[in-house]
Amino acid sequence: MCYDGILEPLGESQVVAYLEILSDTYDIHLISFEKSDDAARQDLVARMTARLEGASISWHPRRYHKRPKILSTLWDMGGAMLLAARLTRRHDARLLHARSILCAAMLYPATLIGRARLVVDIRGFWADERVDGGLIRANGPVYRVLKVIEKAMLRRADHVVTLTRASVPFLRDDPRLGQTTAPITVIPTCADLDLFSPGPDTDGSRPLTIGYVGQIGTWYMLDEMLAFFAAVRRLRLDARLLIINKNQQAMIRAALARTGIDPAAVEIAASSRDAMPAQIRRMDAGLALIRPFFSKIASAPTKLAEYLGCGVPVIGNAGCGDMVRIIEEDGVGVAMMDTGPEAIELAARALLDQLQDPELSDRCVASARRHFALDDGAARYRAIYAALINEAA
Repeated sequence: MCYDGILEPLGESQVVAYLEILSDTYDIHLISFEKSDDAARQDLVARMTARLEGASISWHPRRYHKRPKILSTLWDMGGAMLLAARLTRRHDARLLHARSILCAAMLYPATLIGRARLVVDIRGFWADERVDGGLIRANGPVYRVLKVIEKAMLRRADHVVTLTRASVPFLRDDPRLGQTTAPITVIPTCADLDLFSPGPDTDGSRPLTIGYVGQIGTWYMLDEMLAFFAAVRRLRLDARLLIINKNQQAMIRAALARTGIDPAAVEIAASSRDAMPAQIRRMDAGLALIRPFFSKIASAPTKLAEYLGCGVPVIGNAGCGDMVRIIEEDGVGVAMMDTGPEAIELAARALLDQLQDPELSDRCVASARRHFALDDGAARYRAIYAALINEAA
């Protein structure tokens, strides 16, 4: 079960791609929550339906409700609990895989009616993400309820999956997260490295291009990323900024106006997932500056894997999972310990120096294959499934 929609790019890449590999061994039922706009696109639904049927995956899409706040989530949870319990009983399910704490809470009743084991697959520190994202008040009544649920699900898990090595000590030892005793496996947000791969060598005639892919807002530090580009442009007057973003282009243009960056030096475009690798290949470096909240210790941005897979080095900052460790250990970009003006200036100079290294792109690809290969991630899930199903037999 995933609370994200698989009709969205993230759900497609981080849920469907894994399940297609695992479906050659397991009879899989997938419950997802789809946004109204996506569900209304008949072409999108038909394409996904055919894809899942081709992999013999049974899809049970549910409508995602956003309003009224809290009540809509309770409504989603109630219907999903009943569906999960019915499917578990009907198909004698041996394993329930929750791709979030919220999904774990929805699947937990089903664990009580059969012999299924529970995998709790976290994508961040759930309750604290709501505080860091400004959705709820720290230590308020909603936060306290969410922490009770989070701790309970992590304690009751038969196996915990997390995105980062940095999060493991917190999951194991921090009382704020329940101190789970379940086995823990790290599986980062992997990418299809056959799709996200380097393109042909360029002749060097295009301008230096700094890029960014994805949404902006809660987690991603747009102003700091623009400041970084401005610092690069002071050193390289030909530098250009390429931003691939679908729904927030007006917000980005307003930020450009605030910072005084010449709009002629910036390209903002939307892209389909299939066209995304070609867009990333236009970049000489990719930005991934993320607010260093406590909750992000357990997060791994998908764009990190996609940039590196295309041979593009990364500008990242401390506080987000394993990103800095990977950048520094593998020599695949610039890791910033903070995002103040002086650090940004130094990072811009460091990037321009690093881009002179003819082996940089090859190191990026090797790093992607070392950490983010989809087949490796699926193999780790397969090992977890096999062990738990054998225990449940």
